[in-house]
Amino acid sequence: MKSFVNLLRRVVQQRPVVTIAVVVAITVGLGAAGTLAGRDDGNEAFAPDAAELTAFEEIGELFGEASDESAVQVIVGVPGGNAISADGAAALQAARDAVLASDLAPLLSTQPGRPEFISYLGPVEQLGETIPAGAGDDAVREAFARQLASLPEDQAGFVAGLLADGSDAQAAQAEQGLMLFFFQAGGLEDEVVTDALADMAERVDDADTAGAEVEVFSFGLLFSDQDEFEQETGRLFMLAGLIIVLILLFVFWVKPKGRLSPLGSLRRSAADMGLTIATIIMSITWMFGIGALLGPGGLGLINDPNPMTDIVPILIIGLGVDYSIHLSSRYKEEIADGAGVSRSIGMGIRTVGIALALATITTAAGFLTNVVNPVPALVVFGVYASVGIGAAFILMLTFVASVRLLLDRRAERAGRLPAEALGANQERLLPSLIGRLSLLAERVPAATVAIALALGGLGVWGATNIETRFSVTDFVPEDNIALAALETLQEDFGGGLGETTNVVVSGDVATVDAHNAMVAAQGNLTDSPDVVQFNGAPAVDSPLGVLAGAVNPDSPTFDAGLAGELESLGLGPDLTVGPGTDVGAIYDAAFETTALASYLHRDAPGAYDAALFNVTTQAGEERVKELRVTVADDFAPVESAGLTAVATSDNIITDVVREALESSQLSSLVITLLAAMALLVVNFWIEARRPFLGIITIFPVVLVVLWVFGLMAATGIPFGPVTATIAAIAIGIGVPYTIHVAHRFQEDRIRRDTPEDAIHSTVRNTGGALAGSAFTTAAGFGILMTSSTVPFQQFGRVSVYAITLALAAAVLVLPSMLILWDRWHRRRGEAPLDVAAVEAVFDGDARVGEPQPALD
Repeated sequence: MKSFVNLLRRVVQQRPVVTIAVVVAITVGLGAAGTLAGRDDGNEAFAPDAAELTAFEEIGELFGEASDESAVQVIVGVPGGNAISADGAAALQAARDAVLASDLAPLLSTQPGRPEFISYLGPVEQLGETIPAGAGDDAVREAFARQLASLPEDQAGFVAGLLADGSDAQAAQAEQGLMLFFFQAGGLEDEVVTDALADMAERVDDADTAGAEVEVFSFGLLFSDQDEFEQETGRLFMLAGLIIVLILLFVFWVKPKGRLSPLGSLRRSAADMGLTIATIIMSITWMFGIGALLGPGGLGLINDPNPMTDIVPILIIGLGVDYSIHLSSRYKEEIADGAGVSRSIGMGIRTVGIALALATITTAAGFLTNVVNPVPALVVFGVYASVGIGAAFILMLTFVASVRLLLDRRAERAGRLPAEALGANQERLLPSLIGRLSLLAERVPAATVAIALALGGLGVWGATNIETRFSVTDFVPEDNIALAALETLQEDFGGGLGETTNVVVSGDVATVDAHNAMVAAQGNLTDSPDVVQFNGAPAVDSPLGVLAGAVNPDSPTFDAGLAGELESLGLGPDLTVGPGTDVGAIYDAAFETTALASYLHRDAPGAYDAALFNVTTQAGEERVKELRVTVADDFAPVESAGLTAVATSDNIITDVVREALESSQLSSLVITLLAAMALLVVNFWIEARRPFLGIITIFPVVLVVLWVFGLMAATGIPFGPVTATIAAIAIGIGVPYTIHVAHRFQEDRIRRDTPEDAIHSTVRNTGGALAGSAFTTAAGFGILMTSSTVPFQQFGRVSVYAITLALAAAVLVLPSMLILWDRWHRRRGEAPLDVAAVEAVFDGDARVGEPQPALD
């Protein structure tokens, strides 16, 4: 590590122009490579290698486009009134007319026995010819009640299920009701479907619905305004960038003094700020470029970027600002002590660079532990974060140092270098304020650590009580109209009726045992919780439903010729088959003339290896876990017959992701901390012959993680895909902070008489730089709290928690622990540090040992 840092120092000192040219060339090349990356924005990016995801992906491939049907739900409401009224009927008709006039109309789908539109006023519409034009509310209510009473119990129950919770179907009283219709978008680009849905929703919204209110929901509508969301995200990050720029100007501000004029001070501060921002942008470019080369468009080692990787630039900005401020602060300190520009740059790289290298290796290694995480998005996140951190380290120590060397060397030659003004940097307000905090470590270190541990105990409570929550709808802006409709469905309709749970049965389904097992499984769905029932049977589209329609004389798809053939082949009236029946022949007979191809996959005539059951359910995200258990139990006969049955849907995959997050959060956190601790123990054993110093350095970071979890639990912020990165960010920010303090303390301790003097110097110098970095990033990314999406709001809040607490741990807790550790060694009659070993690390520092000739 020391050799690598010294190599960078020599390259910068001897070839700054070449260094800048090489860095720019690499940046351009990696910027072009970044265009190779795709994008994973769906559940698939978060779902682990699970059977549910595999089954979901196989549906279209095995059963064709016809199996890919989506629902649209239209909510008609009369606030404070009755939707079973003339106004409700008029609103339904207006909504239907709007749908049929929209771009979605060509995609509408129907199935035998199912009307084009299903609505809560279906009974009235069936009696439409008996209701005079302009009929009033009473006529509509009477017609509804009369027709409802004439329906079989199961059908009447289905109609009642289209009314909002708390409605009285018998009294024809409901404040809200549903209308359903379906569409197929197989083979069309997502953008085409999204535009068609948006056109439909806009037309319905503009329709004249009299005294009724109409809401439209489809999952496709949730993401129809992604351009607006991306624009908002861009605006937020631009605003965050502006805030960071302004604070950096303050942090880098050099007080006019001596030969430095106010204009010159502003110019220098702006140059340092601009150089930092430019280098951070280059670091992010390197990260995305290298990530693309590692991704599907390159070596194929990792997946494409996903919403999780959108967070990595925040980490890079935080670390980049931190690296730049520390390098600049140490450089100014050396200039103020009389060293020349080249020597000061070299000393800054050598001293701060070793701490930065240690922080980079430790943090990157911690993030790389995510490669064993079962959640794919977190694997990509870990790789991108590690690459970005490494890029920020290299660029800060090469590009920033080379540019500053060229600028100040010219000023030095012209006699315009403001050494006196740069020396006044340590007299500024922020270092002075932070330096005063060392009093706690100097006077009451044990009490400070005890309070920190007590707060850590509260964090343990928070970590064990925090809720795990994940929903792709969290990434939808809160003002999205479809999101409001979804909330209505969840609150007033038990989730609605547009949900489909797919069950994929795999194996040789063309056997007697397999066929009869599927018949038994479909029968088991009857009366299962959250499985919609219709006509006394579960609402399910399946190969059995196709066969039933072909042989049932009352079905609109009845085919007398086919029915006779199927009967002769052994298909019973209850759809079961007897021993020795050639099931493959039954399927073959119906395969070409019915919709059986949408629900059975045929390898060859008579050979079928998969079946699809599309079950209409209404569990939503709240009860999906119970639904998974119910469906698994219902399809137990299929499993007993030697086949596999996997239930899948968007909600089920969401639940799988939630479970993966719950199972992986603790293991990933522990592995990351252990990896960081191991590296620190080895480092401090080599540096100071004090391996326990590594444990002391990492312990405040553990407290930071616990504190963050405690605040999350206390403020109601759940653990999810976005907030799951907070522990990683707390570690990513916290570890460098504590390393800076511990590393600087070693240097100060061997040149100060007492540990109290050493810790005061450390906190004043390093702590002041840390405070500038922390305030910059916390203020910048606190702006995310104004986002219209919940995850970014939460991320903004928790980012502020993590950064602020990391600073507190670094300047309050760790100094107190270092004082106690130092006193413990001295009570035992031991030197706290191996002076020779530490001097070897800071070899060439004018304050520690004689400089090497190569530095001159």
